[in-house]
Amino acid sequence: MSTDILCIKEDATLFQAASYMRNNNIGSLPVCDDAGHLKGIITDRDIIVRAIARCSGVRGPHDAAALTGIHAADIMSTGMISVSPDASIHDAALLLAHYKIRRLPVTEASRIVGMLSLGDIASKPVHIDEAGDALSSISITESRQ
Repeated sequence: MSTDILCIKEDATLFQAASYMRNNNIGSLPVCDDAGHLKGIITDRDIIVRAIARCSGVRGPHDAAALTGIHAADIMSTGMISVSPDASIHDAALLLAHYKIRRLPVTEASRIVGMLSLGDIASKPVHIDEAGDALSSISITESRQ
């Protein structure tokens, strides 16, 4: 898991979230309170699908003025699935597969301590099977099952 986790607050702007992702070459940001408690998560996909679609038709699909009023709390996913630091890689991979997610916050007492991604699992040769199984489950759409 990655342990150098950058969190943003619920009142962070869409532009701040996107800038943090670009500057740190990451695809997701946990949304935390001042004590580090996980409140939600924003992914690069959330920015495109939730934020841009929300403003579509305001004055056009690329209306920057409409985008400036969007905050992390407006587009973050809540009801987070997380895992404890002592969970096995196999159990974490099962969660990724079951919930069709690619990133899993690692929490202790509801505070974020790390982030485990499908790529983290795949980067260890001993866990390639778990990563492959999780990716297969994530990639299968309802219509193909």
